[in-house]
Amino acid sequence: MEKKTFVTKAQLDEIVKTYPTPFHLYDEKGIRENAKRLKEAFAWNKGYKEFFAVKATPNPYILQILKDYGCGTDCSSATELMMSDAVGFSGHDIMFSSNDTPPEEFRLANELGAIINLDDITHIACVEQMLGGIPKTISCRYNPGGVFKISNDIMDNPGDAKYGMTTEQIFEAYKILKAKGAEEFGIHAFLASNTVTNEYYPLLAKILFELAVRLRNETGAHIKFINLSGGIGIPYRPDQEPNDIMVIGEGVRRVYEEVLVPAGMDDVAIYTELGRFMLAPYGCLVTKAIHEKHTHKEYIGVDACAVNLMRPAMYGAYHHITVAGKEHAACAHKYDVVGSLCENNDKFAIDRMLPEIENGDYLIIHDTGAHGFSMGYNYNGKLKSAELLLKEDGSVQMIRRAETPKDYFATLDCCDMMKKYL
Repeated sequence: MEKKTFVTKAQLDEIVKTYPTPFHLYDEKGIRENAKRLKEAFAWNKGYKEFFAVKATPNPYILQILKDYGCGTDCSSATELMMSDAVGFSGHDIMFSSNDTPPEEFRLANELGAIINLDDITHIACVEQMLGGIPKTISCRYNPGGVFKISNDIMDNPGDAKYGMTTEQIFEAYKILKAKGAEEFGIHAFLASNTVTNEYYPLLAKILFELAVRLRNETGAHIKFINLSGGIGIPYRPDQEPNDIMVIGEGVRRVYEEVLVPAGMDDVAIYTELGRFMLAPYGCLVTKAIHEKHTHKEYIGVDACAVNLMRPAMYGAYHHITVAGKEHAACAHKYDVVGSLCENNDKFAIDRMLPEIENGDYLIIHDTGAHGFSMGYNYNGKLKSAELLLKEDGSVQMIRRAETPKDYFATLDCCDMMKKYL
């Protein structure tokens, strides 16, 4: 499969006249079309709702686009709750799925009317103490342990994950919560990350649907919703076949009718909590080649670095690279594409076959719309880049300005020492 960009060289030539590289660029048209497609895939479930994982792309302009399609937000911190509130999300449009949660954040979530999703059985006492009681609607996160397989392939290892309750704990948690006044319950689980297969969600759904029936039967709890969370991945590599969300939605529907409907639980709402699937393909990092180095290897130095996109450095993750204007040139040159951090893992690509790159060329690093800008940091005093939105009409809107030295120094108590730079 060919990896195509949503921005052309001609468009970039115009954009950089106003906004210097590096910057993250998002495709409004792609985001909207994908949100609409997801909604259609689960339209068979009357209560369906997508709670976008704010951590993936925490920008209010992005959240507003998704809000247009009935999405809610999934938050994991106080600041994400604040952003959701500022955009206009309220009540049960917000899911609070933190872990190792500072107690005061439970209070803020409750004040906004958010659904609290408990990661651990010990959090029950914490919530009760902070709120003076247990909310009427509450959710629990489940971790069955072991490894999660599709056919004979190990997809992930929930047993090593810090998240969620054991089977025994979630049954006990439901009993405790019900005794303390909870009336409506949710189940949440995340068993595998970035799965590029249409089978993951239906298999996860069957596990959770069967658990829901047991919980209802053994605790008497009213299961209001089942949150399949995230895990639907994207094809970062050109040779990967993308997921088909319509096939995935249909697979979940079949399991719903197989397990929940015969149990008289056909009123259970299905929730999802997608981040990567919703945004990753509709964002890119645009950076400029500024140096070339010929030593033991061939290096191309760019003006972005791991502070702009840390996934390759942190995980060894693959992100496809297109050299703008050279899409059809032969990939006859082997490069390491690197940034300027004082770390040897600051590499966007290693031994990557690309067209010949010259200083001044623009490199488009694909699939950075989720967990791209959001994972940025300020090591080496590097400043975070701007975020831009490519509008449906072809215009460009800055939705977050680039950081300045003033931003970097603003939190120093000794700011007077730095005033010449402020």
